[in-house]
Amino acid sequence: MFRHSNTGLLIDIALKEDLGNEGDITSDAIFEKEEQLFILVSKDNGILCGIDIFASVMRRVDENIRVASFFDDADPVTSGDIIAEISGNVRSVLRAERTAINFVSLLSATATKTSHFVKETAGRVIILDTRKTIPGFRELQKYAVRCGGGRNHRMGLYDMVMIKDNHIDAAGGISNAVNKIREKWGKRYFIEVETRNLDEIREALVCEVDRIMLDNMDNSMMKEAVRLIGRKCETEASGNMTHDRLTSAASTGVGYISAGALTSSIKSFDFSLKKKP
Repeated sequence: MFRHSNTGLLIDIALKEDLGNEGDITSDAIFEKEEQLFILVSKDNGILCGIDIFASVMRRVDENIRVASFFDDADPVTSGDIIAEISGNVRSVLRAERTAINFVSLLSATATKTSHFVKETAGRVIILDTRKTIPGFRELQKYAVRCGGGRNHRMGLYDMVMIKDNHIDAAGGISNAVNKIREKWGKRYFIEVETRNLDEIREALVCEVDRIMLDNMDNSMMKEAVRLIGRKCETEASGNMTHDRLTSAASTGVGYISAGALTSSIKSFDFSLKKKP
């Protein structure tokens, strides 16, 4: 089960958003204390992620709700699969329904998109995410990327040095930026530099950084960049890395491909909660 410090807070915010001060005025008027059995059904094909959070939302509303899941995070699921059975007070289950599904839908969508990227490149490169995440949901979405077979780039601004174009332009060049980083931090952090052309790549190589990002380059330039870099450091392709471009980008020989689309351009994964016949 994946846990992080913000999950409970995110659940509370989402439930408050849905229930307001009055609660579920429809279900509260119709039902009393009936116990009923429901099923969570997948309506899409892909990779499941967030089933434990789905259960946590249910129990946040009513600790007596019981969720029996038949699949784990990172499992492939198909349309029509019964993902879980939920039993408990019908009012409680219906209060939690939409919020619980929203979590598992978002995370399964991210995991599924990542799995498509991983399959498209057939193991030739490592697929990375970016910081283009829903505010507050970064750890959860990056967990979903891992469930889909990808890996995480830096979690935030605090755990890895990433010298981007604005740093370079404002500092007066790659060398100046790298020198200032090393004066401040020494070898404490992994250093990646974003480059836009072959001249910047040559400058980054002189600085002996850990990874060079090939940003928004066409495949021809990326191929030449990979040849120029050789084994001197890691290489990462980024910028406009759509699903359609993955195969050709991977053929250039880069070691990593990072794609913001994994977390920012996703189609919601469809689930449905139904009363068990």
